Amino acid sequence: METPAHAHMIDAGINSGFVIVFCGAISAPPHRLAENMTNALQKIVARKVIEVEVGKQHSPLEILQEKIRSMPRPRNFFRAVVRDSEEPTRVIAEIKKRSPSAGLIRNDFDPVDIAQRYHQAGAAAISCLTDEIDFGGHLNFIKLVRDAMPLPVLRKDFIVDSWQIWESRAAGADAILLIAECLTEQDIVDFQILAVELGMTVLLEVHDVESLYRVQNHVGFPHVGYSLLGINNRNLKTMKTDITHTFRMVDLIEDRRVVVSESGIRTAQDIQRLQQHDVGIVLVGEHLLRQPDPGQALRELSDA
Repeated sequence: METPAHAHMIDAGINSGFVIVFCGAISAPPHRLAENMTNALQKIVARKVIEVEVGKQHSPLEILQEKIRSMPRPRNFFRAVVRDSEEPTRVIAEIKKRSPSAGLIRNDFDPVDIAQRYHQAGAAAISCLTDEIDFGGHLNFIKLVRDAMPLPVLRKDFIVDSWQIWESRAAGADAILLIAECLTEQDIVDFQILAVELGMTVLLEVHDVESLYRVQNHVGFPHVGYSLLGINNRNLKTMKTDITHTFRMVDLIEDRRVVVSESGIRTAQDIQRLQQHDVGIVLVGEHLLRQPDPGQALRELSDA
């Protein structure tokens, strides 16, 4: 876990264009940015590229690969949320302490307790934030959560390097998030191939129509059954959420079985409206985590 001093050095490095850490100089390679990335995402990606270079020094790829060889296969995240069932909606319940848009979300934050409550309340899968600086997460949360209940776990972070995919699997993740606005098409294709080789599901997330057009042909690549398409209802410029964004976007998508509506889902009525547009998977976190009992909040949300 980074110390405040380390975090300060990273911030300083982003502003000055180089990074110096006590163990020596690290020159982060330039990242191939998607053209429509917002300033907020640019800053996070710049920080993440530097964090990855630091991480590689502590956990070289060979060490991660050796660890993975002795691990069992990932739990099937795709099958957990996309299945023939009378249950109209499957919920991916999220664990996060804070966010840049919402600030502190939950003060008494215990990821294991939250995960167990979600499982008992009928969640189909778990999403776990691992970014430390902006979301209060940690990579170790994945193993803690996964060991505490049987549901598959998505590592939600800003993936900008293939090393992070190996890191995710070594940490126990069953699925990863890829944000289209942070990546080029070549990044997305390469990262999907690697994730599938490691047995992990990919949640490919888009925020706008431009990104959807750019990546929708990659959903289901390289094999059907490993890829989901997330529509994030948060406007990255205003940071406001509106679930009608999913309604507009989903009209452009042929296979709605793999669509996940993310952000801004707060009521059973929201779930019902999504069902009317044939969207049967939702990712919900902030609303649940602001309630005294996240598990009870999930039960109430699922009464649609």
